[in-house]
Amino acid sequence: MNTRHPSARRRTLRHVGLAMLASAALLAGLPAQAEDFPSKPVRILTPFPAGAGPEAVLRVLAEKLQKKWGKPVVVENKPGGNGFIAIDTFKRGATDGHDLIQIDNVHLVAYPHLFKKLPYDPVKDFDVIAPLFRTYFFVGVAANSPYRTVGDIVADAKAHPGKLNYGSWSVGNPVHLGSALLESMTGTEMQHIIYKETSMLYTGVANGELNWSLGSLATAGPLQRTGKIRFIAVTAPKRHPAFPDVPTVAESGGPAGYEVTGWTAIAAPRGLPKAVADKIQKDIQDALAEPDIAQRYATFGYEQFPVTRDAFNAFISGESGKWAGVVQRAKASLD
Repeated sequence: MNTRHPSARRRTLRHVGLAMLASAALLAGLPAQAEDFPSKPVRILTPFPAGAGPEAVLRVLAEKLQKKWGKPVVVENKPGGNGFIAIDTFKRGATDGHDLIQIDNVHLVAYPHLFKKLPYDPVKDFDVIAPLFRTYFFVGVAANSPYRTVGDIVADAKAHPGKLNYGSWSVGNPVHLGSALLESMTGTEMQHIIYKETSMLYTGVANGELNWSLGSLATAGPLQRTGKIRFIAVTAPKRHPAFPDVPTVAESGGPAGYEVTGWTAIAAPRGLPKAVADKIQKDIQDALAEPDIAQRYATFGYEQFPVTRDAFNAFISGESGKWAGVVQRAKASLD
């Protein structure tokens, strides 16, 4: 038997009703919040300088998002400082999704293992919304190089430990770590030579200063097209459609399962409502699916990387673990 006073029952029912209304309003507010996004201009920060391939693709995306959203979408270049300048600006910016950032794979999967202390937390500071592109690399040698296959390079490296060299433009970039990965998977030891600019790096390959180097179509492609560099393999699981005669590393006598990519993604501040993050992701994916994007990607040797957010975050986690081991073996550090 219920002995509670009628007025107490009425107060309880009123409280329950108010709680239900509040919950309903909250749930109803999320889709409305997503539908209203953006409510003001959107800024996308990038650590890349104006004219760089990743930045050029970002500007095309920004134009498409601006048309779709009906609000200005401004790309703001903050190059330098290992990308930390752009990241610091992003961290001090809007937290509601109106400030986004284009972030490079090294920031998410390499730098956490290369720096003892970072000015950001790759997990706590970013909600990685969508990948923009990925690119595979080619193993490049001089046109007159005696190396015809990756197997030739590995055999020579084993016969002459520490004598062969490869190059990149810094410690910790995909070309450096990808080359160190080849050393790790083949039990070889080679010298890493750092060049100030990518143009100097691939000129070094062409004139024989370097035995070999990894390079993308955007960076090594110009010298390959003039016949000064030969591509002997691609760091992908299958042959590149633009170079069907260039074998994979495994087909070229290298280790099976060897794969190296460079990629960038759009990230929002951590804690963005899921409905808003989902809208941004869908709008980005819709924009990237337009035909002219594929044409622009082909110019730089990029390809689309359409995955769900959960799958992409799982990929990032796997890449982080992979490069952690490479960094440890190479004893690489940026502190």
